[in-house]
Amino acid sequence: MKFLKTDLAPGLYFVGVPIGTARDITLRALDTLAAADLLAAEDTRSLRRLMEIHGVPLNGRKVIALHDHSGTSVQERLIGAVREGKSVAYASEAGMPLIADPGFELSRAAAEAGVMQTCAPGPSAVLTALALGGLPTDAFFFAGFLPNSKSARIAALEKLRDVPGTLVFYESPKRLGAMLRDAATALGAGRKAAMCRELTKKFEEIQRDTLEDLAETYQAQTPKGEVVVLIDRSRSESVNHLDLETDLQRALKEMSMRDAVDLVAQAHGLPRRQVYQAALALGKG
Repeated sequence: MKFLKTDLAPGLYFVGVPIGTARDITLRALDTLAAADLLAAEDTRSLRRLMEIHGVPLNGRKVIALHDHSGTSVQERLIGAVREGKSVAYASEAGMPLIADPGFELSRAAAEAGVMQTCAPGPSAVLTALALGGLPTDAFFFAGFLPNSKSARIAALEKLRDVPGTLVFYESPKRLGAMLRDAATALGAGRKAAMCRELTKKFEEIQRDTLEDLAETYQAQTPKGEVVVLIDRSRSESVNHLDLETDLQRALKEMSMRDAVDLVAQAHGLPRRQVYQAALALGKG
């Protein structure tokens, strides 16, 4: 794989980089990294390493760090360079820039400044997971990372219950079990889901099952590496009483009767009174 050293017009160039396997980079991405006057990256070490692997020299250029804690000064510096007639290339730590990535703020600032911006597209963990997860791809909703706290996470999941497409999340391996458990509670234990780990890498793994069974699996083990979780859209045309009882039992272990009934009623799209009667029946049982 050989890059071409070409002249780039002044502007901001977002560069898609591999999500794992270094050889997944595109020729245009290498051309852009070789030719840009100024380089910026979410992780400067990973970009330098990627360029080293592919034989793209820095030629004295510095790689400027742009991450969540950089502030506006770095954005202003990069946009200022474009206004001075330079080409600026920005790369995320992995995958496509702007997808759960600080490059979004740079793109918005560039749009407000009226400077040219374009993209050399590349791999995406979202699309790779959709290709391998075995769930419908005709419509999907990327929700990024869910909140850390249990209550906020469940509230966020509840809002996604009726989205008419596959739900896609990034998740920390350490929180995977808790996230799947809360998703089973908020969305329904029987929903199909897929856990996609270390995509394109040596230990790539896809686990497909119901939310309930995946939650049980990852309560007992913590996987390593980058994780993408897919959850199928709601497909319940009629009430599945077994799922209803399972979700009620799980919710009642963690919250009051009132909160459990509210949560499960929303998750199943049922009248609160009907779910309350089911909860009473469980208590009598």
